[in-house]
Order: sequence, then C-alpha cells, then structure tokens
Amino acid sequence: MNRRELLQCAAILVSGVSASRLGFALNEEQWTYLATAPDYTDRKVDYLTPAQRRIIAAMAEVIIPETNTPGAIAAGVPRYIELMVADWFNEQEQAIFSAGIAVMESDVPAQYGAPFEQLGPQEQVAIMETLEEQASDSDWYRFGTVQREFLSEAPFICQMKELTIWGFFTSEVGMTQVLRYDPMPMHFDGDTPLGPDDSSRPMRFI
Repeated sequence: MNRRELLQCAAILVSGVSASRLGFALNEEQWTYLATAPDYTDRKVDYLTPAQRRIIAAMAEVIIPETNTPGAIAAGVPRYIELMVADWFNEQEQAIFSAGIAVMESDVPAQYGAPFEQLGPQEQVAIMETLEEQASDSDWYRFGTVQREFLSEAPFICQMKELTIWGFFTSEVGMTQVLRYDPMPMHFDGDTPLGPDDSSRPMRFI
C-alpha cells in the first residue's frame, strides 16, 4: 500500500465504522489490512501534551469549522491527527510536525498574549494564513498534485490541512452529515441535480 491508501485505512479504523458502509473502492491489500488491524476506536495515545491537543483541535476547527453542519472537533479529527502522527508518520514527518506545534505553543502566546485556542477567530485565521504564506513554495501546493503521494517534507500547516480533511471526510460525521448520504448500492450518476443547499453529489454506499 502507498501512504494514501494507508491514510484511508487508518481513517476508517479511527472513525469506528465499517469500510463497506463508507463505500470506498478498496483494493485487496487494504481489505486484508483492515481485517487484521487492531481496533483504533478505544486506543489511547499520548503523543501530544494536553496543551498541544488543544492547539491541534483549534487549528482543525479553523480548517473545517462548525456551521450548519458539524466541524472537525465533532467529527473526532483531533484524535485522528494525533494517532496518525504517532503511528503513521515517519521520523522526518514527525520532526516537522513537532517543530510546528512547538512554534504554535511558544511563539503564538508570546506574540498575541494568549494560546492559539483562546484567540478570536480572526486572529486564528490570520496566524494560519501566515503559516500558509511561509509554506507557499512547498511542492504540496503544486498545481495538479491532488492525487500525489503523501509528501514527507510537507510543512506543518500542510500536514494539518491534509490530515484534517482526510480525518473529517472519512469520518461517519463527514460522510453522512456533510456529504450527501444516499444508502443505495454504489453506482455513478453524473447527472444528479443539485439542490440550492447541496454541496456535492450524493455518496452512494455499498
């Protein structure tokens, strides 16, 4: 399996729902892995400190905030991020992540007078936009790389965005309350009309 296939499997394990319900087109290797992998649902992990967990949760919620649908926190994304960093990141990726969270933990209070999670929405967005500007020359932002392999040298903000999106849209909350849930046998319909409040075409699960 490549890194993206592993991320997909890990997201299924963390969400606590079955792969068949999510309807992914998994390959044989992924099915075998999911059949033998340990259950993440009740697994405890102590990779981050409580203060770092609060920062990660707040950053994830900035990326996918609660609106008329649940946000990243409600979908369990912060826990997913910690598990992925602890269990799936290699040493280079962990080092980048640790350095990034250390900057958030020390520099933000020094500059703004309060931890990131205690700042207002505008300040939080401004901080994350600054991180994006600083990382803008990364290959992670290269046009047309949506289906690329996971980049080990991706900056911290890119790690956060990628894991937040993966964790959210492969969670039960993201799949059933944000994407259009239609529990019918999977098929492709490229001519499904969209209503005024629809954000996507329906996800038809197996």
